[in-house]
Amino acid sequence: MSEALKKTLLIVDDDDDIRQLLADALSQKGYQVLEAENGSRMWQCWQQGDIDLVIMDLYLRDEDGLQLAREIRDQSAIPIMMLTGKGDETDRILGLELAADDYMMKPFNLRELLARIHALLRRASSQPPLQPLTQEHDCLLFGSWVLDLTSRQLRDVQGKEVSLTLGEFSLLEVLARHPDRVLSREQIIDMSRGLETEVFDRTVDVLILRLRRKLETNPKAPEFIKTQRGMGYLFQGPVHKSR
Repeated sequence: MSEALKKTLLIVDDDDDIRQLLADALSQKGYQVLEAENGSRMWQCWQQGDIDLVIMDLYLRDEDGLQLAREIRDQSAIPIMMLTGKGDETDRILGLELAADDYMMKPFNLRELLARIHALLRRASSQPPLQPLTQEHDCLLFGSWVLDLTSRQLRDVQGKEVSLTLGEFSLLEVLARHPDRVLSREQIIDMSRGLETEVFDRTVDVLILRLRRKLETNPKAPEFIKTQRGMGYLFQGPVHKSR
């Protein structure tokens, strides 16, 4: 059985033609496809079993696709591909900030969309399952946080895990591996394994905002991830390595 046949994708779009186009294309590639035209149907599909990736329309007829994506993200770190028919930069950034792992504008190139979906699934499946911390794990320790590089988990000192998306973890790993050093957005993108698809400088800024909300006691006065105006970002140490 091919890798695609093991994956279930959920399409959430109120445009019947778009849903049918995507369902046909993804089915031909061997994916199992579920379809939803609204949030109610989306949650019905969610209850049917494990879903590996969601393709979400930003502008649903009577609902906010961003809100639905945020609700999914509250429950799971699965990849979310956002589709939008508007080219407004604010919409793109807002979608990334709230939940999405990637986005494409309508009308989209079907071949490119399929390639991006495959890349998101490949990166998600490359993450090892959640594991307890052991002495065999490579970890970075800073403040009250433990960044487990082996199991790719972030935990506080009480052992409670904080869910991170692929992009968030990869960016935090880059920063924590280079404490007390100013890194430009270009350097962060080059060093990060989780930002393999088309990346803009502003995407890094959005991921930084998301990380601050999860890491910092006061995101507006960050203790760890500090902005160096006109230069990039600095991760305030010390950071200790542990195995």
